[in-house]
Amino acid sequence: MTFYEISETLSGINTISITVRLLMATLMGGIIGLERGIKKRPAGMRTYMLVCIGATLVMITNQHLAYIFPEADPARLGAQVISGIGFLGVGTIIITRDRQVRGLTTAAGLWASACMGLAIGVGFYSGALIALAFIFLVTTVMHKLDTELIRRSRAVEIYMELKDSSNIYKVLDFVRDNNVKVTYMEVTRPKYDNEAATTKIGLLLSLYLPHRKIHYELISKIGAIDCVSFVEEV
Repeated sequence: MTFYEISETLSGINTISITVRLLMATLMGGIIGLERGIKKRPAGMRTYMLVCIGATLVMITNQHLAYIFPEADPARLGAQVISGIGFLGVGTIIITRDRQVRGLTTAAGLWASACMGLAIGVGFYSGALIALAFIFLVTTVMHKLDTELIRRSRAVEIYMELKDSSNIYKVLDFVRDNNVKVTYMEVTRPKYDNEAATTKIGLLLSLYLPHRKIHYELISKIGAIDCVSFVEEV
């Protein structure tokens, strides 16, 4: 077969093009999902595969409908995927006990995987492959860069649990003695599986350091205060 014949075969709706598109969706969705799965995120390789396969099938169906009903809108089903995938993404977003939001990158990755599947399904192979490269770059290389920038940022958010509400001033005095500025403070009541009465309180602090340094040093010092029972960066 000539290049033109191959191109015509893959751009049309036939058994070969359908198989190639769904295979690409499985592989490309799996590549993105594998990275998420290794990091123990809510949605892993199989979830990404299914999302990408489903989006691809929707666009194949769109293209098939356009051949049968030329007056039909070929983008209608694809538009529903872009908006509808948000419901699946919401399920991967969780809020931890310290009010930290997790799963946003996973939700965005699912949405991007669905869009990649739409491109594959309509036969836009080059766009899908380029998108795969950029999505994979963002979820791997940029994750490391983002983590390093946050780790050395002068702005830091810390959640801690204190043994008693009267200990708040002790923590604030320690923070100020280290020339750290408090930009935001929120006092909460920790939630436990055992609903027995407790005097512990949760303290969420947004701090601004006098100079750039590794946050772990400050967190370790705060954790060493006798009234602090738990501390972590959020």
